[in-house]
Amino acid sequence: MNTHTNAVTGDPAQLARAFQALADDKRVRVLELLGKGERCVCELAEAIDVTQPLLSFHLRTLREAGLVSDARKGRWVYYSLNREALEELERAAGALATGAFTGKSTSEPRQGKRCCQPFRSA
Repeated sequence: MNTHTNAVTGDPAQLARAFQALADDKRVRVLELLGKGERCVCELAEAIDVTQPLLSFHLRTLREAGLVSDARKGRWVYYSLNREALEELERAAGALATGAFTGKSTSEPRQGKRCCQPFRSA
């Protein structure tokens, strides 16, 4: 079982899911640890001082966002970082910052009649 999905596909919903997965300090800590190499669930639980059920929740969130992969080896499940997905996420964040992100459901504001005056700094 080695599973992951792409973190960023140009789909705003998938991009939001990946960013939401990063919105927890324990999940960020898990990614930091996995950046140093593959880890067993028990190693991760001990390192971030959480119970295995809580860690399983965090790992599932990261896996569903496509940020980590898992592999069963005997009785144990090992997790590894999906570096490609994190690189995609980095590119998408950069594209958002420059206005170059082209999500599937992105639409431009209507041209013509405006509902408000353009903002002008003093």
